[in-house]
Amino acid sequence: MALPAVKIGVIGGSGLYQMPALTDVQEYTISTPFGNPSDALLVGQLAGVPVAFLARHGRHHHLLPTELPARANIYALKTLGVQYIISVSAVGSLQAEVKPLDLVVVDQFIDRTRNRISTFFGEGIVAHITFEQPVCPALAQVVIDAIRELNLPDVTLHPRGTYVCMEGPAFSTRAESELYRSWGATVIGMTNLPEAKLAREAEIAYATLALATDYDCWHPEHASVSVDMVVNNLRKNVTNAQAVIQTAVAKIAAHPPQSKAHRALKNAIMTPLDKVPPATLEKLRPILAPYL
Repeated sequence: MALPAVKIGVIGGSGLYQMPALTDVQEYTISTPFGNPSDALLVGQLAGVPVAFLARHGRHHHLLPTELPARANIYALKTLGVQYIISVSAVGSLQAEVKPLDLVVVDQFIDRTRNRISTFFGEGIVAHITFEQPVCPALAQVVIDAIRELNLPDVTLHPRGTYVCMEGPAFSTRAESELYRSWGATVIGMTNLPEAKLAREAEIAYATLALATDYDCWHPEHASVSVDMVVNNLRKNVTNAQAVIQTAVAKIAAHPPQSKAHRALKNAIMTPLDKVPPATLEKLRPILAPYL
């Protein structure tokens, strides 16, 4: 089956395993040089716009954060021609002003992972992407505008914030949570930073919509985070998240954001391409195509 051409991808995190508003859905199982993605990619129409949806942990949530095939996920979206990714993620709040059920459009990350591969490069080719702004500001602004336009009841928008990406799967200790708070971090999760790095290497604009579900374990007046707490709040948040995505997708289609991410490799590749092993060039062809 020939693959469709899709410019917008959505990665759904915990609780967001499908998009009911997605119509005319076709499933595509895409194998990559980095293994299989988390699940089949669901390609359909959202607000009349072609969209590819991927459940980050699989539709039955069978993948630990450490087990996520992030390279395969981003590579598969790239092979469809995706230029924009909206990543939806459940997070714990590290600050009192970010309440459970609030929405945070993240603009910075801190990496606390230990067991993740978050680059496509190696095996004879070296590249160093610029990552000062780890999400695309233009795409993030589209998500912010979508939330403001919807004026969702009982939802507070935080238009910026720093996301600590921890290894997991256990939640934080109290000492860790207090440390991250002392750094000024806003929220904590287990998945988005490897995605952001790989999306930048793949020259895809990337933005995170973070759904606050709990206060991690630092808040003296709230119970420590548990799966039940996360799931209950996620159910309340998912409806809002889907409305935001649908509005944002329509905005992207109407006025595609100009993103520096789309030329992220222009000055990043250190190795002369004629010195790169042919097998490596072939493996990375969807990513390196503009420069071959």
